[in-house]
Amino acid sequence: MEPGDAVSGAKLFKTRCAQCHTTEAGGANKVGPNLHGLIGRKSGQATGFSYTDANKNKGVIWSDQTLFDYLENPKKYIPGTKMAFNGFKKPKERNDVIAYLKEAC
Repeated sequence: MEPGDAVSGAKLFKTRCAQCHTTEAGGANKVGPNLHGLIGRKSGQATGFSYTDANKNKGVIWSDQTLFDYLENPKKYIPGTKMAFNGFKKPKERNDVIAYLKEAC
């Protein structure tokens, strides 16, 4: 993993993630869960969001590395997830989004 650019990550998040996710404290769950407090949280644990059993049972703790792996191909990382996004194939994009999430969440 390389350090990411949070400004570029914010742009990527806005165009590819924000239609389904919020990041602010107390933000609403949308089609996807609010991501505030994501780093260090166990998968499937955002308050008030209805997760699949696959997400709840994965047991991963979200970190830079687990997010990097997940964001490449969410359905491969957690088979059975309802996340429809196909992933960020470019490592730089994943690093940038992670840098943004670390600042925003």
